[in-house]
Parts: sequence; C-alpha cells; structure tokens
Amino acid sequence: MSALLQVRGLTKVYPGVVALSGVDLEVNEGEVHCLVGQNGAGKSTLIKCVSGAVEPTSGVIEFLGHQFATGRPSAALSAGVATIYQELDLVPDLTVAANIFLGHEKRLGRIGPILDRRAMRREVRELVGRLGHPHLDPDALVADLRPADKQLVSMARALSRNVRLLIMDEPSAILDPPEVDALFEVVGRLTAQGVGVIYISHRMDEIARIGDRVTVLRDGRTVASSLPADTSVDELIQHMVGRSFGEVFPKRARPGDEVVLRVTKLRRPPDLEEASFEVRAGEILGIGGLVGAGRTELLRAIGGIDRAASGEVWVAGRTLRRGRPDIAVAAGIGMAPEERKSQGLWLDWSQVRNVTISDLARHSHGPFTDHGAERDAAQKHLRALAVRPDDPMRNVSDSSGGNQQKVVLARWLLHSARVLLLDEPTRGVDVGAKSDVYRVISELAARGLAIVMVSSELSELAGFCDRILVMREGALVAALEGDAMTEEEILRHSLRIVPDQPRSATP
Repeated sequence: MSALLQVRGLTKVYPGVVALSGVDLEVNEGEVHCLVGQNGAGKSTLIKCVSGAVEPTSGVIEFLGHQFATGRPSAALSAGVATIYQELDLVPDLTVAANIFLGHEKRLGRIGPILDRRAMRREVRELVGRLGHPHLDPDALVADLRPADKQLVSMARALSRNVRLLIMDEPSAILDPPEVDALFEVVGRLTAQGVGVIYISHRMDEIARIGDRVTVLRDGRTVASSLPADTSVDELIQHMVGRSFGEVFPKRARPGDEVVLRVTKLRRPPDLEEASFEVRAGEILGIGGLVGAGRTELLRAIGGIDRAASGEVWVAGRTLRRGRPDIAVAAGIGMAPEERKSQGLWLDWSQVRNVTISDLARHSHGPFTDHGAERDAAQKHLRALAVRPDDPMRNVSDSSGGNQQKVVLARWLLHSARVLLLDEPTRGVDVGAKSDVYRVISELAARGLAIVMVSSELSELAGFCDRILVMREGALVAALEGDAMTEEEILRHSLRIVPDQPRSATP
C-alpha cells in the first residue's frame, strides 16, 4: 500500500491550551486506520486540521505526496478529503439527491440557473448502488430516513466529490448491531476501491472488526502509532487512560431485598407491549435490545412523560397516576434522557441552575431565590460526583459529555430520588469518562437507589448490570441473570434467534 495521508509534527495551540503537540499519523490507500483516545485527547482537532476546518499552528500535512493548503475546507475537498461527523450535517427537509449535491449541484448548461434533476437522480442511484444499497430513493426526504440510511446519504455525498480519504467520526453511535454490520460492509467496498478511511470510535469492540491499524492519542500527543487492529482492548485502554479494562467496571455490593420499583402490565401500543418487572434497592437493571425495540418508550412510560394505555407503576408504596411526570418526580423517579443536550439540559445555564431546576422551591422565599443556598446545595452534589472543572457557575455547554451526564445525575441526587431511569448514560462518552460515570452510578446504587439503565453497548450491559431484560418489538422477551448475561445471549434474544422467555421479570 502507498501512503495516502502523512501528518508530521502537527501542533495546534489555542490561547492557554495546547490541543495538539507534535502529532504524527499515516494512512495508506485502501486501509481503515482507527483513531482512538479519550474526549479531549485531540482527535477532533486533528481531523479538523486534516479536513481544512482548522488552521494548525505548525506541522506538515501531505496528501498523495503533496502538501496542500491548510485551513481551507475547499482545498481539502478538492483534493479528495471528506469528513462525516457524528452529528450528521444533513438538511432534513431536502431530498436525498439535494443533500448529496448540496453546494455542487448539476445544472443544465453547466452554469445556468436550472438544475439538472434527472442527472442528479441518475448519479445518486449509481452512488448508492456503489455502496451496495440501491434501494435508497433519490426523491425521499432525509427527515423520513432511518439513521443507517442517513449515514449512507453522507457517504454518497462524499463519493460525489471523488473522495480519496474518508474521515468518519463515531459513525456507529446511532446504529444498532445489524446496521453496524451493513456500515462495515459499505466501508469494505470503499477500501476495496482504494479509498482510505480514518475511523474514530469509542466502541473498542469495533476496532478489530473494521480496522487495519490503530493510532492512539492522549493529551494532544501520539502515544502509540500504527498498532495492529487486533491489539487487545486492555492494551488500547492502557494507552488511552493509563489503566486496564478490568478497572473500568467497579466492583459492587449485592443489591438489597427491598423492592423500590414495580412495573405491572404497562402498555402503550404500538411502541410498548405488556411489561412487568421489579427493581430492588441498590440494583442496576439493564435493558437491552435493538434501536426501536421500545426501550426508551418503556422508560418514558415509567416516568410519566408518555401516558401509558394501561398498567401500573409503583414506587416505594405509592401507585403513580399514568402520564403525570410531576407525580413521578415527587414520588422519587428521576430520568436522564438519551438526548441529554436537547432533553436533559439547559446548555446556556450554569451547572448550578441545571442541578437545582428540579427543586427550586427548596431555595425560594416567595418570589425570591436564595442564590447562595442554591449554589451550596448544587456544589455539594457536583463535588460528590467529581464534576470537572470544579466551577459550578460554568455553563453546561462548556463541559464534556461525561461531566454533562454527571450534572444530570446531581440534579436527581439533590431531589433525593429513589429510582433513576438512565437512557444510554455513556453515549458519546470516552472510555476514561465512562469509568467515572460507572463509578458514579455504582455509588448511587450503593446508596440504595434502584437504577434502570438502557444501553446499546452489549459489553456495558453484561459487565455492569445485576440483571438484564431484553426487549424486541415493544415487548420484554428475556430476563438474563448470572452466567446467561453475555453479549451473545443479549444479541440472540434481540434478533429472535432463541425462543422467547416469559414477559415478566421479578428478582
């Protein structure tokens, strides 16, 4: 293989912050080069430098043996470098074809005002066919597509620019296992055609499946380069965070016997069929299944956000009225939603106000708020959860994903929650920060909270939870305990490879 991209001694300095310090990276034609590291390790800054979005302070970037102008996205695109970011930059209200050719539309007469829609549709069919998915309709609205198909649109847009190097930032974060398999098939087709791929992922199990080589960044430096993709997860994590994989999941005490949450025959068709289970004090109950299986819908029905059609939610001796989140919160139910930025946080508010918003009355005297008491109460719980930096007046938008999740948890600690509903609590969080989130959740369970945790990461469910319920098509189809709590067993039930178990789960 010949070198496609060579990065040597790349440095980027912001006022008061060294984001990159002498980073090296080499990507060959037709290979998948995985880039890993914690949040803040420098991965995003590196790919922004390569894609032209950021001007490096010093260093060399060569593409196909030639140095191209840095800090110019148009130059990178013209050279054949395209980037697919985790937050897909698609326009929902435009068609597939319009998104793919946005900014370089085909026109009748080359520069005329009339778009050549027929030519664009024809080329879209060729592009998606090249990706192995000819079913994608060029005239479909992007807003109506599944997450996996939206990924295909982004990849087709890159191909429409004659891409030679494709940078993919967390492309599997919103996909379920079958969709990840399809994504990997598409990447395989591209590399077979000589396209080089930089693949960024926090999911360690993907590296050996998709990659050829691995480069590890830590604190803005290259700490390991060109490792084989079959390097053990334990070794990769040691490079990334300085501790082993075995230390990621904390050791925990056995749950108590007191039942804190009881769900009985809860239904909200068609998304949620009959669900019954119990959760004890100090227990972490995992909910597995594919995207769309009804996991989020289950949590929302328990928390009263969505009104269940029938069934009962019981918390510590109190039966809750369906569809009343205020009553659920008053009874001790707290929820950390999957989309924490849009649904769980006020990003322009301070950490303090995000924590106290659930119980402002505690710090109010008539129309006035005791801001000193509010700050002290919030800071107590923020410090208990080791939120960094220790600045309670810092805007939540300036915090990392892991610290944002801790702010949400601190809110429910302040409110003295008995039950925590956690929807993908470590999504978008790096391995080091995940360890902190696991520690926090474990400590909350040790205090006697009953925790229900939805996760798409099978290793997380198998390694961290006391029991696992598996959902499929809106129904609970399996209850796994002990030696049965394996990644393979979760996936088999998720995909209907084994007979269903009874749809209730009690300790």
